[in-house]
Amino acid sequence: MIIDTQNAAHYTWGEVCDGWHLVKSPEISVIQERVPPGAQEVRHTHQQAWQFFYILGGQATFELDSVIYTLNAGQGIEVPPGKAHQLMNRADQDLHFLVISRPPSHGDRILA
Repeated sequence: MIIDTQNAAHYTWGEVCDGWHLVKSPEISVIQERVPPGAQEVRHTHQQAWQFFYILGGQATFELDSVIYTLNAGQGIEVPPGKAHQLMNRADQDLHFLVISRPPSHGDRILA
């Protein structure tokens, strides 16, 4: 089956951000997300989940282990388990990205 944001399971986080489960299995998850300007996730870690964030459009400010990175479309960053991280949209346009987690990260979040 072809999957996209029109037919994937949708959820809202942080009151203004969107996520679509493109792949959701016990082994891996692939989520497309949209973060409007000024929005951000909370700083956190995962005990087990390895993650890869890949920017589709816009610009992400990404804090990983107290180092700030700026990621543009076509760039990504790997987050091993146990590493504190936070994604922010400090730009003036929507941020669109994929987050791939193995195993899925839902229920594995610890606030940092």
